[in-house]
Amino acid sequence: MAAETEKVLRPRHRMTAKTIADLPRLVDALPDQERRRFERLFEVTVSDGRLVAPPAMRPWIERQFGSIDGVERQRIVRVVNRWTYDGALFNPLRARRPTPAGTGELEHDIEAAHGDAFCQPDNATPADVFGRVRGHSSITAANVAKYEGWCAVIVFDAHHPLHLTEAGVDDAIQTAWRWGQQVHKADPGARYWFFMWNCLWRAGASIVHGHAQAAATRGSHFPYVERWRAAARRYGRSYFDDLYQAHHSLDFGFERFGIRVLAHLTPLKEKETLLIAPSLGPELRRAVFLALATFTRDLGVTSFNLGLYHRPLGRPTWPNFPVIVRLVDRGDASVRNSDIGAMELFAASIVSSDPFDVAAALRRSFG
Repeated sequence: MAAETEKVLRPRHRMTAKTIADLPRLVDALPDQERRRFERLFEVTVSDGRLVAPPAMRPWIERQFGSIDGVERQRIVRVVNRWTYDGALFNPLRARRPTPAGTGELEHDIEAAHGDAFCQPDNATPADVFGRVRGHSSITAANVAKYEGWCAVIVFDAHHPLHLTEAGVDDAIQTAWRWGQQVHKADPGARYWFFMWNCLWRAGASIVHGHAQAAATRGSHFPYVERWRAAARRYGRSYFDDLYQAHHSLDFGFERFGIRVLAHLTPLKEKETLLIAPSLGPELRRAVFLALATFTRDLGVTSFNLGLYHRPLGRPTWPNFPVIVRLVDRGDASVRNSDIGAMELFAASIVSSDPFDVAAALRRSFG
């Protein structure tokens, strides 16, 4: 599955005629108002990485990367959000880098994990002090090793973490939301609810069995949420509208059933997709499923992270802050090397997937 994913996203097997290398030219070609809006939000710079390949290395380069010229002169596009300071360095050639072969045993590993603690959550996981929240196909458990005063695991009835259904995704989010309401009732100061989903070990999950997580914190929201809110306040009321329009004007974004869907131009990691909605309603929950289906069905993703930013519970709230879902691919779950290094931790994201391809795949799934 991972090998097929690489084929889909490599330049030789393009989904769209445009590539991220075309971004500066496409921005310049926008109508003046749209170009000014884009440039108010983003800084785009381009550099050419040059090298000289020794003769003995050339046959391997042609086999691995397809072209000597494409390696000896590489186009790197850097995009920085001027307000959040999120940034990414795009070079699709990196998708062709040699990586350790996958074990090919993902399904075996998932099946072998049957019988873990999450297969019997009532007896093998702790409960919160107010008890558990039970959905149609999921149940909450208190996180046994807490990273916040209130943090829970949303355990799915289905063991296989990649066998996703629309009803199951909807239920997991609603169960996590009801848990947040219970927390706020028990502890009114815990107003800042966060939903997340780490699928398999590449994404940081310690248990194979399908599950998501929720947390609630006090004082202020989690720092990354606050950073986005602060950026929007500095920019003005139209920040999220302009963020969408800047993506839409270049075919990185579209709207379906009131949900704005963006192939993010400053992704935290591969294929980052943003969903922006006015509320945590059924339309957004459906969009989450469609985005996950695009990843796992169409793009061959086997490991992912998902985070959901929400306004504070209770009063006062943040009237101009939408609900935002962030979804990233974490690579082939059967490959054991990490996809995050010092650049991602301390400098900027390095991305090999092309957001034009991600946008095209999402557009097909959403109809």
